[in-house]
Amino acid sequence: MTDPGGTAGRRPAMFLGVLRLDRYSGLYLAVILIVVFSVMLPDTFGTTSNARVIASSAAIAGILTLGVTVSLAAGTFDISIAANMTFSICFMGALLNDGGVPWVLAVILTLAAGALVGAVNALLISTIGVESIIATLGMSSVLAALSFWAADGQTALLADAGETFTNLGTMSIATVPITVYYLAAVAVALWYMMEHTPIGRYLYAIGSNPQAAKLAGIRVGRLRWLSLIMTGALAALAGVILTMQLGAASFGAGTPYLLPAFAATFLGSTQILPGRFNVRGTITALYLLTIAVKGLQLQYPSLPWMKDMVEGLVLLVAVSITARAVRGRKA
Repeated sequence: MTDPGGTAGRRPAMFLGVLRLDRYSGLYLAVILIVVFSVMLPDTFGTTSNARVIASSAAIAGILTLGVTVSLAAGTFDISIAANMTFSICFMGALLNDGGVPWVLAVILTLAAGALVGAVNALLISTIGVESIIATLGMSSVLAALSFWAADGQTALLADAGETFTNLGTMSIATVPITVYYLAAVAVALWYMMEHTPIGRYLYAIGSNPQAAKLAGIRVGRLRWLSLIMTGALAALAGVILTMQLGAASFGAGTPYLLPAFAATFLGSTQILPGRFNVRGTITALYLLTIAVKGLQLQYPSLPWMKDMVEGLVLLVAVSITARAVRGRKA
């Protein structure tokens, strides 16, 4: 019996349309990975303690990654963000140990210092006209030197910071690590700003076509300043929270976060709102990567290079997809 209307052929397409694989494929893949690794590694991966570890470890990386999302949404590459995080950790350690500054004031000063780094980047990029990759690469080197000077190349224990300071990085609320709440608060605030305010729409317009945005009356320079200052402040916030969690100012602790941050951001631009650097897509990609890396590390503990391999491949694939989508829109 024939099917003149093609109903049978349309059913799979309708089913895939309901699933919205073009938007939520990362979410589905994360669920699949959780199931697979939980079956393969029930005593290590499939435990509540491991879930808390994944949630907590991704939270700090997530705050840094959201900073990358903001700058890329405005069309600016800030590759100094991990160096800014490292500098913030070392600067805070120096304030607490050498300066004897109360931890509340030290946190405020550290956040201000991170924002100041973003402002200097904005001055170089938006006002002077230096290419963003060159400017932030140079800033990374400067911050590496300042970090070494502030910490003398050593990890400093913060025994005098007080119990409250470390509790704010290690405590749990309803069994959920407090760092997850920090990430949620930042993510919700940025999601609202970028998707429900004129500032967010202007940032996307600048990232898409700065010349057209300028002709439309958008203050491109000011908004790029804002995006880079926010990125710097978020890098400092990630450093502050990591310092609270460790109870120490760990020299060089921010460096390993650079590649995962960009990998998650570019992968996130293929999710939820494809073709756009968006907060929900970034969070989806972040936890997808974290789950995949953690599962592979537990499955193959003798392969320490697995993490770098996965993150590098994801970054290359995600950037390739983004570049192809951009070429398609221009064509």
